[in-house]
Amino acid sequence: MIEIRIHGRGGQGVVTGAELLSVAAFDEGRHAQAFPSFGSERMGAPVVSFCRIDDREIRLREPIQEPDAVIVQDPTLFHSVDVFSGLKKDGYVLINSTRSLNDLGIAEVARRFPKGHVRAVGATEIAVKHVGRPVPNAALLGSFAAITGQLKLESVEKAIMGKFPGAIGKANVAAAREAYALTGGK
Repeated sequence: MIEIRIHGRGGQGVVTGAELLSVAAFDEGRHAQAFPSFGSERMGAPVVSFCRIDDREIRLREPIQEPDAVIVQDPTLFHSVDVFSGLKKDGYVLINSTRSLNDLGIAEVARRFPKGHVRAVGATEIAVKHVGRPVPNAALLGSFAAITGQLKLESVEKAIMGKFPGAIGKANVAAAREAYALTGGK
C-alpha cells in the first residue's frame, strides 16, 4: 500500500487532488480511497487530504500518520504545519515551488531522504500558463506520477478529464504533462 498526504490551503484543489489520485489508481485496476481533513472551511485555511492506493481492498479509515509520500501545495505551511511528520525514511516529498530547497529552508530535511525523492516544481506557474488560474493540483499529480512511478501519466490524464471534461480538463492535462516532463517523467 502507498499512503499519500497532501497539504495545502483551501481553494488550491487539495481535496480534488487526492480524489484524482484515487480515481487514477482505480482506473489502473487498483483499490483506492481519498478523504479530506480540515477545520474552518474557508479559503486559505490549512487543509490536509489523504489518499491510499493498494492492490488489495483497503480497510483502514483513519488519517494517514506515516505517509509514503507528501505533496505540499503551499510551502508557506512549512512555518505552521509539520508537513514531514511521520514521513517514511524512503518517502517522497513534492513541493509546489520554483525556489530551491535551500531557499525554502528544508535542505537539511531533504538530505534525510534518498536522492531524487524530494523535488520542487513550479506547479502554480505551470497552472497559470495552461489553465489561467493558480490551482497547482493537476501539475503536482503529473509530477507525483513521474517521481514515484506509482501511477501512469495516462491514468492521471484520464482522471482529470473525467472530473473536468472539455477545455478545462485539456488545460489541466497540459499542466500535468508539463510537470511530469519537468520532474523527469519519460
